[in-house]
Amino acid sequence: MRTGKLSKHMALALSMFLGLGAAASASAQEARIAAVNSDRILRESSAAKAAQSKLEQEFSKRDKALQDMAQRLKAMSDNIDKNGASMAPTDRAARQRDLAQLDADFQRKQREFREDLNQRRNEELAAVLDRANKVIKQIAEQQHYDLIVQEAVYVSPRIDITDQVLKALAAASPGGASGTSQN
Repeated sequence: MRTGKLSKHMALALSMFLGLGAAASASAQEARIAAVNSDRILRESSAAKAAQSKLEQEFSKRDKALQDMAQRLKAMSDNIDKNGASMAPTDRAARQRDLAQLDADFQRKQREFREDLNQRRNEELAAVLDRANKVIKQIAEQQHYDLIVQEAVYVSPRIDITDQVLKALAAASPGGASGTSQN
């Protein structure tokens, strides 16, 4: 197990900084601090990978429909470019109106797709982070950590418990430890 320990003086300074004030003394226990890389949790955890698969499955039909619509748009545009000079002006104008209408529909559906996908992705990632935070809290309580941070400019590998959190998340999720990677 990799954890960081602070000297008694650092623990006193940290406790005073955190507002614990005079209650801390030089004879206080050393503070146990750890860090978790949330980005790795969202990239590597089996829960995050399952959420990504769920989103891909949920949105694949709409994505395929958009791809088909884009191909129709390109074919119509190519046809007008290729044959437009030889078309009657009214026919060419009608095809250009149809193309403009299809393009407007495509743009609207594409925007709705992105908005829906982003909303669902945010919901799924929030659920993954909620599960991760519960696991982190359990680890903190079981291993008597005083502080676990998730966002930091720098984290020493000796206090990084991300691998431990990934393993605990995998063990807690249906299907066990499959789908996690360790870096």
